[in-house]
Amino acid sequence: MLDRMIRKDDRPVEIRDGRPVPASAAGAAGREKTMAYRILRAHDTDRGDGLMHIAFDAMVSHDITYVGIIQTARASGMTEFPLPYALTNCHNSLCAVGGTINQDDHAFGLSAARKYGGIFVPPNQAVIHQYAREKLAGCGKMILGSDSHTRYGCYGTLGVGEGGGELAKQLLKNTWDIEPPEVVLVWLTGEVPHGIGPHDVAIALVGATFPGGWVKNRVLEFAGPGAAQLSMDFRIGIDVMTTETSCLTSIWQTDAMTENWYRTIGRPEDYRELKPEDGACYDRMITVDLNAMESMIALPFHPSNAVTIHELQADPERILRETAEACNASLGGQVTMDLTHVIDAQGRVTCDQGVIVGCAGGMYENLREAAAILKDASIGSGFFEMSVYPSSAPISRAILRDGTAQTLMDAGVLLKSAFCGPCFGAGDTPAHNSLSIRHATRNFANREGSKPASGQIAAVALMDARSIAATARNGGVLTAATDIPYEVEPKAYEYDDGIYEKRCYNGWGHPIPDEPLRLGPNITDWPKMPEMKEDLLVRLTAVIHDPVTTTDELIPSGETSSYRSNPIALSEFALSRRVPEYVGRCKQVRDRTGDVPEDLSRVLAALGRSEEDLSVGSCVFSRKPGDGSAREQAASCQKVLGGFANICYEYATKRYRSNCINWGLVPFTLPDGASFDLQPGDWVYVPGVRSGILEGREEFPATAVRADGTVTGLTLICRGLSREERIILTRGCLINYYAAGGMA
Repeated sequence: MLDRMIRKDDRPVEIRDGRPVPASAAGAAGREKTMAYRILRAHDTDRGDGLMHIAFDAMVSHDITYVGIIQTARASGMTEFPLPYALTNCHNSLCAVGGTINQDDHAFGLSAARKYGGIFVPPNQAVIHQYAREKLAGCGKMILGSDSHTRYGCYGTLGVGEGGGELAKQLLKNTWDIEPPEVVLVWLTGEVPHGIGPHDVAIALVGATFPGGWVKNRVLEFAGPGAAQLSMDFRIGIDVMTTETSCLTSIWQTDAMTENWYRTIGRPEDYRELKPEDGACYDRMITVDLNAMESMIALPFHPSNAVTIHELQADPERILRETAEACNASLGGQVTMDLTHVIDAQGRVTCDQGVIVGCAGGMYENLREAAAILKDASIGSGFFEMSVYPSSAPISRAILRDGTAQTLMDAGVLLKSAFCGPCFGAGDTPAHNSLSIRHATRNFANREGSKPASGQIAAVALMDARSIAATARNGGVLTAATDIPYEVEPKAYEYDDGIYEKRCYNGWGHPIPDEPLRLGPNITDWPKMPEMKEDLLVRLTAVIHDPVTTTDELIPSGETSSYRSNPIALSEFALSRRVPEYVGRCKQVRDRTGDVPEDLSRVLAALGRSEEDLSVGSCVFSRKPGDGSAREQAASCQKVLGGFANICYEYATKRYRSNCINWGLVPFTLPDGASFDLQPGDWVYVPGVRSGILEGREEFPATAVRADGTVTGLTLICRGLSREERIILTRGCLINYYAAGGMA
């Protein structure tokens, strides 16, 4: 079914007379004529080394990440913010654990904005990305965010989501360094059928491209005649989900619709036309046939697990059974998910919860469409419940003024404030083994409140707001919006940012150096990180053979959010939902307790080495780590626990690999075709790792010492490190790198 909506072609194409045609020559020169490259080059501080060294126009962080970023930067010598930096408070808005922890973070954020000259957006005013769209985006600009869904392409802005270390570099007037990326043309044709929303298109796109990494670390460039009839809310609904394809970033052709949007938000000067130049060359192409789009659902545990709602309705027993079997296999027996129980006596799929939320769902048009479907209806008094979170205070004000909020509330929908929590398990957590349908960004295992190690599992499926409302109208019976007759009165978004003007602090360009930072008891400095010695000896403390390991498994979301300003306390949660023994094993190595002294002595004897010139620590192996969130804590917690390396077949995202580097974890991979059969407790010895990294070596002969005393050889790969990254690794982390004078 996806093949009918999304067609992929891995042959190069170029733009001629406004249309894509087969490329006539190699694409390197033609790439420079793409929108993406023209923006990237305008921000590239070329150093002649073949890399792009990008300086951004603005940055955004939320209250799970900004404390750590600012602490890192100020420990490294920052005295003021050198670019506009917005600190939003949309993730830790709830004080779910009691006490003062989260509000202390918010007080720190405001004091930092005042001291260093930043922008502070108080809790519940806006989710991070909606504030950036309304106040920071601009055609031809680049924005860096410490959130993986930093995507503003349809506004003509290249948005990049990275770990906190990369934001700290910008605060220290350094650059984001990347290999020149390939560019993929996304050519939109046709018109969207009635009842189809942006999440339907996005889920189809993710389903077609995520498997096999078809667009991984490439830039998606959207153009074509189909784009012109899409509203800005529709475009951003697709654009924000490009993160789930594993692409690097995205950009869209701008037009009169874009220009009108900038006029609506009172910033017409930030509009300019962007389009591919004649001769622009792309490495591959995706064709999206909007005419063929159907109402979609992404079943657990990934947005790419996409089927049409009609397909699921036609064969629910098989599809839900196969989905549950695949999910249970990934959970490793910790808990059993049963999805077939949601099929009622009439063979219909039933849901217990619907949520429209955040940077993808809580947009004005989505809420207007949902209200039109629910007009004069009721979600009923059964198990089904529904919540709506507008993505900003201006959107909340708009739906209050035009009657949309009243229509939703009259139907029994709960109207809430701007908050990202339901996307990661800090709000509207579903009941165990129930089916929740959400217009949100992700549905991974170990999110939305799931705790598999404790026998708790949430089954979350992604759907568009329109089909969620249609399902709500039918009391929770799964329903495609295309099957519901409804009309929406056309109405433009009446933007009013008066609430921002009254409540948000904008100190950009006006730092107050004498302003004291407000440091609550849970806000702690980073512990001292050891530098890398010449040789490396690591004990495997987690070995994970799942196809993909997400950042939510490396460091769980939800209840851990309140400890993200306390590196030591947070590290106690590392891998807790996937390998509960991990923290204890790491501490044994770090603190030389338990069986480690005896074990270490045996290994050193087998290697004929002493500990004097060795970095001894822990290591995680996983097949493909780092899909999902940009949270740097997925790597920093490993470092706090004494980690020195990751070993894998490939990294799921650039941002997780960057996090590893910035926290001094050597990002090893295995050679193509190699297998990995070592177990937790086995040791890996890498001689000459420090000098090898500094010299730019990419292949490292290593020795494995198994628990039974067997000694075998293996090869580890570490490719593509920039000169700066090599020094960061050997210094032990980014903070040490700056403390030592940077590139010196």
